[in-house]
Amino acid sequence: MRQTPRSFTRLVVALASGTLLFLPRVVDAQRPLKVYISVDMEGIAGVVTGDQLGPTGFEYGRAREFMTAEALAAIAGARDAGATEIVVSDSHGNGESLLIDQFPDDVRIVRSWPRPLMMMEGIDSTFAAAVFVGYHASTTSPAGVRAHTISSANLASVSLNGVAMPEAGINAAIAGRFGVPVVFISGDDIATEETRRLLGDVEVAAVKRAISFHSASTMTPKAAQQLIREHVKIAMTRRASFKPYVVKPPVTLDIIFKNYRPAEMLAFLPMVQRTTSHGIRFVGKDMIEVSKFLEFIGTYEPGLSP
Repeated sequence: MRQTPRSFTRLVVALASGTLLFLPRVVDAQRPLKVYISVDMEGIAGVVTGDQLGPTGFEYGRAREFMTAEALAAIAGARDAGATEIVVSDSHGNGESLLIDQFPDDVRIVRSWPRPLMMMEGIDSTFAAAVFVGYHASTTSPAGVRAHTISSANLASVSLNGVAMPEAGINAAIAGRFGVPVVFISGDDIATEETRRLLGDVEVAAVKRAISFHSASTMTPKAAQQLIREHVKIAMTRRASFKPYVVKPPVTLDIIFKNYRPAEMLAFLPMVQRTTSHGIRFVGKDMIEVSKFLEFIGTYEPGLSP
């Protein structure tokens, strides 16, 4: 029997080993590239007052169109960069603002409330990136169009582990709980800079410049949509440079209400500590517990039905 030279044997083994080493890369390349897009309305180009933010407003129908178009622009930008699966969260008002018949058939859309993960419902560790469209500044910001955090009517401050948060920060922390980085945000100039100070050098599209709470110098809808598409694509190509925003557990949630009684009543719950006349503290084991608590205080009322 002819003997195989040792050098040839080593070559075969090396090639076989090399093939095995390359297999994970091939598998990685075939994995879906999933993107989570959370869409609010106050940061959409052209949106400035309550007349556009709810069903009774005279321009709400137009604002829904603007919001939908900016979400579609973000989807297009993500797909330009290779995204294969997309989930969109309708995160404004009653959670039914997006015109869902305008979306591609393979996009999933989260609608209405309540949701355990609020504006981030449906996110998990399989997503490569999170994108925020139409976001606004925090309730503790002295500037910004329609600046608030979760509830403009009820909350004066929301903090995680001692840091005052915009909605972008809370939602980034929820994404971070699953190891997902935020790579992009659009909104007014105050919201985008506030987010960068908190999260780092995320891609931004400042589609309007805040003048006051109800006034802005805004881009046209089409110009804003093009800007969003371009920068979402850039963000997705840069995604490896972003890190998840992780709030170290246990997570201390401090809330200051604009009214006295919510703090008084919530302090009846054994897991809630009253910190000031208008303030309470809740400590959750992670951001999932904190998110559920925030959804509870924002949604629950004794007359809920059915």
